[in-house]
Amino acid sequence: MIFHFSAKSQFPSLTSLCLRSFLRSTPKSRFYLSSATNFRSFLRPSRPVPSLACCVSTGGSVRMDSPSQDAAASLESVTNDFKNQSLEDDQSGDGDRKNVKLKLEDLNWDHSFVRELPGDPRSDNIPRQVFHACYSKVSPSAEVENPQLVAWSDSVAKLFDLDPKEFERTDFPLLFSGASPLVGAVPYAQCYGGHQFGMWAGQLGDGRAITLGEILNSKSERWELQLKGAGKTPYSRFADGLAVLRSSIREFLCSEAMHFLGIPTTRALCLVTTGKYVTRDMFYDGNPKDEPGAIVCRVAQSFLRFGSFQIHASRGKEDLEIVRTLADYAIRHHFPHLENMSRSESLSFSTGDEDHSVVDLTSNKYAAWAVEVADHTASLIASWQGVGFTHGVLNTDNMSILGLTIDYGPFGFLDAFDPSYTPNTTDIPGRRYCFANQPDIGLWNIAQFATTLSAAQLINDKEANYAMERYGTKFMDEYQAIMTRKLGLAKYNKQLISKLLNNMAVDKVDYTNFFRSLSNIKTDQNNSEEELLVPLKAVLLDIGQERKESWKSWVQSYRQELVASGISDEQRKAAMDSVNPKYILRNYLCQSAIDAAELGDFGEVRRLLKIMERPFDEQPGMEKYARLPPAWAYRPGVCMLSCSS
Repeated sequence: MIFHFSAKSQFPSLTSLCLRSFLRSTPKSRFYLSSATNFRSFLRPSRPVPSLACCVSTGGSVRMDSPSQDAAASLESVTNDFKNQSLEDDQSGDGDRKNVKLKLEDLNWDHSFVRELPGDPRSDNIPRQVFHACYSKVSPSAEVENPQLVAWSDSVAKLFDLDPKEFERTDFPLLFSGASPLVGAVPYAQCYGGHQFGMWAGQLGDGRAITLGEILNSKSERWELQLKGAGKTPYSRFADGLAVLRSSIREFLCSEAMHFLGIPTTRALCLVTTGKYVTRDMFYDGNPKDEPGAIVCRVAQSFLRFGSFQIHASRGKEDLEIVRTLADYAIRHHFPHLENMSRSESLSFSTGDEDHSVVDLTSNKYAAWAVEVADHTASLIASWQGVGFTHGVLNTDNMSILGLTIDYGPFGFLDAFDPSYTPNTTDIPGRRYCFANQPDIGLWNIAQFATTLSAAQLINDKEANYAMERYGTKFMDEYQAIMTRKLGLAKYNKQLISKLLNNMAVDKVDYTNFFRSLSNIKTDQNNSEEELLVPLKAVLLDIGQERKESWKSWVQSYRQELVASGISDEQRKAAMDSVNPKYILRNYLCQSAIDAAELGDFGEVRRLLKIMERPFDEQPGMEKYARLPPAWAYRPGVCMLSCSS
């Protein structure tokens, strides 16, 4: 199987996200991972937005399929059906769990990754190519001197029954800087590869992240703890394996902010300084400087990425069996409902080909798994688009198989609405990973994942194509539902939403503040035309008369839609305010906290965390954290960052 894509993407404006993906597949012959693997997608805001289906290629021809309403309903139920066929969840012990508060020494460690997967026979941290292994055992080695606890998350501690009082321990910073070993931990660094900016980069791996192990909580849930910035590993290449306070604060805060926005993400337990300085050239301009070092403890049910599978498939026949072994591990521990599926018509789908062939997901757990990974990825990226989040570095090594937001580098939330916005200075020339391109890049990455499974003969061509088709359908369904809720509508209105996003792009309207203000519009028909824009006065700044007329026209159409819905203004406002945050982690807020922390004041980091834990609440007295960015926020290093950290 060979997947071909072309590299360019166009986005004249974003009034709707219409994902059109061109896939060409041939009879299975060889695995194709090279810089010639390209991608082409178009955002066509003026086109209708159907329930999207990807172009599926069979027999060398390309076609566009639009699934029927019944098929779409069946697609939507796939994941639920899988889970309904799984063993019944054990709900016992929920009451007891609330009372479980463990000390660090009493945590229930497990090490399935190390126990069940092939490892590197060497245990040194010398940078090198690691073959035939999923991990290398390595201990934290960052130099530490009087480490300090900057911030912590009580809610993350509860995930694995850690008593929040443990944060008060005098040795806590030593333990979570890696200076002192945690009892029960078996640290390792994961081996993976990936496509970076569309080019196959070969072996990458955990170059500065060291997983301490897995903890089983009182509900038998598995949580991995990982120290980022803890020192060199075999995957560090030419880097030092360290992290700076600046980037660590951003990752800590955004991990938690995204969770409380309701977006799947890795979490962050704590952040400590190392007491040492780290040299970084932030802008790659030959002017390095010393910055305070830091380590963040990341938490997730798994840190497996698309690249975790790609690296073994790329190394030829000898390592293809590792792809199967790793897939079996992932399904066993993180998708167990796929292990015991029974045959069901609702899990069988026609490909629409001339031979009337059917993809039966119950007959191949790997195909069902690929579809579920595609499903999770589509939902994740739709949620990013809804809240205005731009990841910045959507390489395949930064794509979680669980559909989590992972690896917070030069991320950014939209301020002024600009579909071409990228927070990554490295991405400026091509804007491959800009806000508008994220849905298409998600599909491109799913194609690479499907190619990997195909190379290992875990799925066939039709199953691979179906997973990609599922991604497109799921994305459009999720995105339309999100935008419908953001506007408080009873049903999706493509024309209304398209016109709105066009207006916002033209006038550079603040994305977050606009949607928060939109709930103030009333359906009262007695308002004069001049009063139509009063509820939006604070967000429609410096617009001329012609633009005001365009906005008035839109508000009139919007109000007509609201009247037709029959929902009261009060009910609609409550519903809209529950999905349109007042507070997001704008880059300038991060920078203010960073500036204070670098001077030894961690109060602003902790204050920001508390505010971001309640993004949908008004929080009287905190209004300044919802303000537009000040002029200084547009300088390099604040609104845009590099991958260097």
